[in-house]
Amino acid sequence: MGNEAIFQKLKTAIEEMDSDMAAEGAREAVAAGIDPLTAINEGLSLGMKTMSDLFDEGEMFVPQLVVAAQAFDAAVAILKEAIPEEDKDKANRGKVLIHTVQGDIHDIGKNIVKTMLSASGFEVFDLGRDVPVEEVVTQAKKLKVDIIAGSALMTTTMPSQRDIVSLLKEEGIRDQFKCMFGGAPVSPEWVEKIGADAYAETASEAVTKAKELMAQLGR
Repeated sequence: MGNEAIFQKLKTAIEEMDSDMAAEGAREAVAAGIDPLTAINEGLSLGMKTMSDLFDEGEMFVPQLVVAAQAFDAAVAILKEAIPEEDKDKANRGKVLIHTVQGDIHDIGKNIVKTMLSASGFEVFDLGRDVPVEEVVTQAKKLKVDIIAGSALMTTTMPSQRDIVSLLKEEGIRDQFKCMFGGAPVSPEWVEKIGADAYAETASEAVTKAKELMAQLGR
């Protein structure tokens, strides 16, 4: 089975909420020597995007999303085991606090980004969804993270991203954290306007940007 067929199988497994098929596809990806992160990004994540879009269109409901996420997790667990030991043993790339911003309950994209960051060697702290701005800043200080990552999936919740940056400035600790934001309505222009450090459109781009931010910190 070629790589594209394996990616399609992984995508289909998520769309059909089939954990057995997802695990089988993950094992086939490992056997084929496919990079685990590529399998996640080119197969599993695309399936989750389908489910997320259907949910937003009212054609999919929370219980189905939960089952799809279970299939996603089953495959990821197998793929993460295939990451070379030397990569697993590398010094931690950095600490990332991730959340869906205040007022927003969408978390599929955030969960995919979390998985990709974790598989890439970052220590990830997930605060969940609809997280108050003050809680984000409090936990960032408590956990001593390097990067604050926040997702907004509605235009009405985007201001919470701005408020995080503003609160960090108010407390005089803005330079202690890198802020990376994303989400369907979010744009590079918005991120620049609010004074954040990076914008990521996809999960794989979030990993790339997180590595760049850590490089800026000298890590």
